[in-house]
Amino acid sequence: MDKKNFAIIGVGGYIAPRHIQAIKYTNNSLLAALDKSDSVGIMDSYFPQTHFFTEFERFDRHIEKLKRRKNIQLDYVSICTPNYLHDAHIRMALRRGTNAICEKPIVINPWNIDPLIEIEKESDTKVSSILQLRLHPSIIALKKKIDNGPTDKIHEVDLTYLTSRGNWYHNSWKGDISKSGGIATNIGVHFYDMLSWIFGKVTQNKVHLLDKESASGYLEFEKARVRWFLSIDYNNIPDNIKVSGLRTYRSIRVNNEEIEFSSGFTELHNKSYEAILEGKGYGLLDAKQSIEIVHDIRNASISKLTGDYHPLLQPNSMLQQVS
Repeated sequence: MDKKNFAIIGVGGYIAPRHIQAIKYTNNSLLAALDKSDSVGIMDSYFPQTHFFTEFERFDRHIEKLKRRKNIQLDYVSICTPNYLHDAHIRMALRRGTNAICEKPIVINPWNIDPLIEIEKESDTKVSSILQLRLHPSIIALKKKIDNGPTDKIHEVDLTYLTSRGNWYHNSWKGDISKSGGIATNIGVHFYDMLSWIFGKVTQNKVHLLDKESASGYLEFEKARVRWFLSIDYNNIPDNIKVSGLRTYRSIRVNNEEIEFSSGFTELHNKSYEAILEGKGYGLLDAKQSIEIVHDIRNASISKLTGDYHPLLQPNSMLQQVS
């Protein structure tokens, strides 16, 4: 396979090193990088010759000069910017006739997906979303088990994801719901995508708790009933996890059986890039239902604790219902 030419927007961000590593792993070239922060020394380990810019205008001019003066065309723009900028940066890539690889969430609001599909068609380009859980061995095995099981079975699922964040979180773009989409979008969208991929279309979406640090609710899919809980509050971490010095806890139980997926994450971006370069990546329509789910959660009325709800919301648990 011929080397592809990449640029990356948001190279100073948290997730950018995984993209840089994936570009290197797939034996491609990183020609240009952009970030308003200049703390990007990570590039020295992978692409020290990459041209780096802190201003979009100079980044954009450089790409134009590569094309017109040297006949070098970008093949892909990798987008690692804050969530609310994804839509604009995808559009920028497509207008240049360049494919886009975008971190989740692909956009914040579902109504932005259809226009991007139109621009894809007009520009003969492709938008690929990083939906890495679909490539995790344990999740692939779970999907195969569900697909090969009884077609009329409704599975019982408990999803818990607790990933502690410090005070900085609320003062960053991630703490601004208009920029991140809130807790469910920022830390949960890839889980909702995974659930959609395995269990089908959503038929019910109820929210029992929603604030700046925690969210919980109940989802019904064609093949599953899901009680979910997400939080960035360290106080919600189980004591046995705290004793180990860890600040993250994740659990997926399907029909009361724990799905082990605590490891195996480090190579998922590499696998994502391999699939995208082979024409087997996941596109805008693949990501759409998870974006609809988080939008509905963000705008939902809070439901009373009746029927099914996550065990952490029980009165004798570590949390009380938030009104």
